[in-house]
Amino acid sequence: MIVGVSADSQEKQQKFVDKYDFQYLMLCDDNHAMLKAYKAWGPKKFMGREYDGIHRISYLVDNQGIIKHVYDKVKTKSHACDVLESL
Repeated sequence: MIVGVSADSQEKQQKFVDKYDFQYLMLCDDNHAMLKAYKAWGPKKFMGREYDGIHRISYLVDNQGIIKHVYDKVKTKSHACDVLESL
């Protein structure tokens, strides 16, 4: 199963799902509790400015709930192939 998690509100996330006909389950974590637990929320830098934001991280989890692989430098163009190579 593929699950996405976003820091956006449910309304904003639903607009994204509808706009892109997104076929995967999307969870909203607007208080960032889950994102922080999975180290997907934290300090970022852009143009010299520091702020907290979401990090593109993926986890490959087995049927027992054990994390088998962490992709902490997700490259959107090659990510699907990277995951398939791990399988």
